[in-house]
Amino acid sequence: MAGNEGRGDAYFVGSAVEPKQFPTFAWPTVAFAGRSNVGKSSLINRLIGKRGLARSSKQPGRTQTLNFFAVGGRWLFVDLPGYGFAKVSQRMRAHWRLMVEGFIHGCRTLRLVVVVVDARHPAMELDRRMVAWLGQLGVPFRVVATKVDKVPRSRRPAVFAALSEGLNVDRLVPFSATTGEGNRELWQVIRDHLET
Repeated sequence: MAGNEGRGDAYFVGSAVEPKQFPTFAWPTVAFAGRSNVGKSSLINRLIGKRGLARSSKQPGRTQTLNFFAVGGRWLFVDLPGYGFAKVSQRMRAHWRLMVEGFIHGCRTLRLVVVVVDARHPAMELDRRMVAWLGQLGVPFRVVATKVDKVPRSRRPAVFAALSEGLNVDRLVPFSATTGEGNRELWQVIRDHLET
């Protein structure tokens, strides 16, 4: 079943901008964080096997709410607003930051944060800050390098090593929403955290 846990059994629960709007399900939760336009929604859709369930857009900064998805009748996935898009106002960026920080601080069922980075680019400062902040909080997280299908295989070892070093993590999960590479490995990571 690895890699097919959400297929046919996942649905959009709702969006929220403040805690009183969060779903009342007391289900183990995984949150997905990353810079705007890094491919979080596409990654979620590939994981759960439902194209278009998590809305993706070519317009960075489109996700402006916390979006909740029920998966397998027992877990919650949360698509967090993307961070770091320059064309969004300072006020909106501050609002997004408060939403994300409030959720991560306040979600008692949070088991894992998947930090999504783009394998085509070096470690970014905002990604380093997110990883360092989660480490300081003691929140379990795993870095996933998406869009690996766009990185030549001969370059991947060096690219992954540089990303791991830049983010100060021991390892990361290579992933492609296009080809499905890394899907089983990421599901295994998620299950290891949700089923403990």
